[in-house]
Amino acid sequence: MPETAALAGAPRVPLTGWGRTAPTPATLIPVHGEEEARAVLRSRPPRGLVARGLARSYNDAAQNAGGQVLDMTTADRVLDTDPATGEIVVEAGTSLDRLMNLFVPQGWFVPVTPGTRYVTVGGAIAADIHGKNHHIAGTFSQHVSWLDLLTADGEVRRVGPDQDPDLFWATAGGMGLTGVILRACVRMKPIESARILVDTDRTPDLDSLMALLSESDHLYDYSVAWIDCVAKAARMGRSVLTRGRFARRDELPARQQADPLRYHGSVKLSAPNVFPPGLLNLATVAAFNEVWYRKSPKKKRDQLQGIGTFFHPLDSVGEWNRIYGPRGFVQYQFVVPFGQEDALREAMVRISNSGHASFLAVLKRFGEGNPGMLSFPAPGWTLALDIPVVGGLARLLDELDDLVVDAGGKVYLAKDSRVRPEVFERMYPELEKFRAVRARVDPDGVFTSDLARRLSL
Repeated sequence: MPETAALAGAPRVPLTGWGRTAPTPATLIPVHGEEEARAVLRSRPPRGLVARGLARSYNDAAQNAGGQVLDMTTADRVLDTDPATGEIVVEAGTSLDRLMNLFVPQGWFVPVTPGTRYVTVGGAIAADIHGKNHHIAGTFSQHVSWLDLLTADGEVRRVGPDQDPDLFWATAGGMGLTGVILRACVRMKPIESARILVDTDRTPDLDSLMALLSESDHLYDYSVAWIDCVAKAARMGRSVLTRGRFARRDELPARQQADPLRYHGSVKLSAPNVFPPGLLNLATVAAFNEVWYRKSPKKKRDQLQGIGTFFHPLDSVGEWNRIYGPRGFVQYQFVVPFGQEDALREAMVRISNSGHASFLAVLKRFGEGNPGMLSFPAPGWTLALDIPVVGGLARLLDELDDLVVDAGGKVYLAKDSRVRPEVFERMYPELEKFRAVRARVDPDGVFTSDLARRLSL
């Protein structure tokens, strides 16, 4: 029976997000499809349940202390494809990595990818992920025609932008709190090659970076800036900006034109679990940033790069989150509207003067938002930081929260692990609408998580 298969022998294990902070124990149940998910739902676990994919959210969104967590990665079949339109129907546990390995050789790329390809389709929708092309293509959910959602009453509802749109846009960005995403129909992006034509510009400070982005970002499909958050004074915000688009077949060297769509994503090595606390400190990060900035070209045009190099450089190292040591790290990402550049500058000043070192920091411009009630992207500037967990970090992030919300901005739910509930409520004005939709389909709060409890969602 499906119920026995799903529940028998399921282990109780400590779970964390990718930041490796605040572990909590839960019963982790592999789910191979709809019937097994429904069987767990019928058991009515007293502490509720939430779905979990590849655990690349940085926080407690896929944790459920004392409750049940559905491991959806075993539900990863491709159910249907349309080679003429690029529409595919997949189970929610299918990873973007698998989609790329299957469909790039056929001339199709995922419509939106974050900085890692190890994200499930269900997770991509639940977090409403964005990528380097948000200013052109929007979020992942904007390329979903429909999804099948298992709700708390045991029914499977097909929803989409034109089918119960309120439930669809509560699910897109809703962090798994409206039900279990089982399947989705995704529109892929046509490509002629698996190579990207990349332009690189090195900028000396934050203002020159923002000016360059404002003037010419619309000319590129993909855009991101690595930014030095340790540099101060006149060098504050110095950056390496990389922008590009997929190359046409006739733009490749002759030797590559015979097989322009050749691609296989892989992990080249794995980080050992031996890194001590404090390895990434102000001195080591400052030294790395200096080398990285100096070795980057001041200006380079039409460099061909592979998909992994351009989109997912960290994916070549398995378990790279271990380099932050046993205490883990926080990823903090915020957006402030266009016209609030002073708030972004002030945030950079506070970060560079704080003594906290961000090993990886990126700045992008967002395009228009979507109707998602808890969707993060909105027109403006978005900065993302990886910061090791050390004393005094909470105070800095609380100060940044206040600065961001006063500027009309917000933080990203898929990365937040500590924002104060009263501040979060100010950041997301459609929160009450989300709560109303959630109450309609799950009045007893069966679907829950550590994040949901922390923020009283």
